[in-house]
Amino acid sequence: MSRIFLLILTFIPMLSIGQNYTSYFTGNPTDVVSAPSGGLCLMGGASEDDNAMKWFLQQANGGDVLILRTSGSDGYNSYLYSGLGITVNSVETIVCSNASASNDPYILQKIQQAEAIWFAGGNQWTYVSYWRNTPMEEQINQALTQRNSVIGGTSAGMAIQGKYYFSAQNGTVTSSAALGNPFNSQMTVDSTHFIENSVLSNVITDTHFDNPDRKGRLITFLARISADYGQFAKAIACDEYTAVCIDTNGIARVFGGSPAYDDNAYFIQSNCELESPLPENCTPGIPLTWDLGGLALKVYQIKGDAAGTKTFDLNDWQTGVGGTWYNWSSSNGVFSQETGAALNCNGASTDELTDDFAVNIYPIPFTSHLNIQIDQAIEEYQLINVFGQVVWKGERIDTYDFSHLPSGFYVLKMQSGKVIHLRRVVKS
Repeated sequence: MSRIFLLILTFIPMLSIGQNYTSYFTGNPTDVVSAPSGGLCLMGGASEDDNAMKWFLQQANGGDVLILRTSGSDGYNSYLYSGLGITVNSVETIVCSNASASNDPYILQKIQQAEAIWFAGGNQWTYVSYWRNTPMEEQINQALTQRNSVIGGTSAGMAIQGKYYFSAQNGTVTSSAALGNPFNSQMTVDSTHFIENSVLSNVITDTHFDNPDRKGRLITFLARISADYGQFAKAIACDEYTAVCIDTNGIARVFGGSPAYDDNAYFIQSNCELESPLPENCTPGIPLTWDLGGLALKVYQIKGDAAGTKTFDLNDWQTGVGGTWYNWSSSNGVFSQETGAALNCNGASTDELTDDFAVNIYPIPFTSHLNIQIDQAIEEYQLINVFGQVVWKGERIDTYDFSHLPSGFYVLKMQSGKVIHLRRVVKS
């Protein structure tokens, strides 16, 4: 009798409603502890790519799948449980009704038991405002860092995955608006700690990359990260119906409907071959210029196929199979793209404000003299203005007199061998 009872539960979804959430459950209610294979699945929006979702389920190794969302209902349950032919123990969708759900013991327990976590589409600001800096965020990150759970998301669920993310706190932003004024009120690029995907530790993501075209706004996101945080971030973007699946070795496979459909993923970064890849002009109220002779950003574009045969190596951000290199740039707010050569950084690397480089720079802001205290040997110092111009170059001393420079934002570039360290400073 107990066997029959369990069999019925396996195929009939259950609905439970709490004050702060609604849960839709399909499958075996007894938790199964498996050994998930980890990884990350980034989906560009619209309908999911079946082959990418099969990859996502396979990474769960027969465990429990948890869908987290703040709107919608149980659309994923039967699709993931029985529609793709991959065996999992259960699929549960939890729709959070408000921020209080992030403290609910039932939801926290379900996250603890999940071998796979998927963020549905919706409004990324709702996700950020409901879950950031809460016990729910803590449990999600424990699933990533301690249990090797596979994680993924589509549309807004992809947009929240990077260290940097467009929060949409003030609504969405178009490419024309972003390029026209990189500091307009809708350009809410955030770096407050949220999801701990180590492979995306210096990455921002974007979605729906074909409808509408979002290339211009993504360039502006990267320019703002450079201006606000003094870092050369990277970006991953997906067309609708397209997915990037990243294994624990850092290899990204692109799934889509090519050649029947034009489904693309993009891997974008500032051009490390340039002496100074900083934007020439990223200032409030002025259209973005990040041109550098049309070579400002290097982009590897891959057309996703059903088998995910085309790849990009996120360990070096240079090695790709089956894609095409492009150059992206913006001049006075006008986006440009042209076919480019493969990126070759010749072993150079940039330390983008990571904690392992200790330097004390003060005062910030400074009015005339800038003090630099550092233990490492630095061969050359440069001070670069917002137009990408080197306004000073020199050797190591403790105090520098910059009283002759106008007020504004600068980047201090410190180079030791092939390693470049960057720090943002402000002169008042």
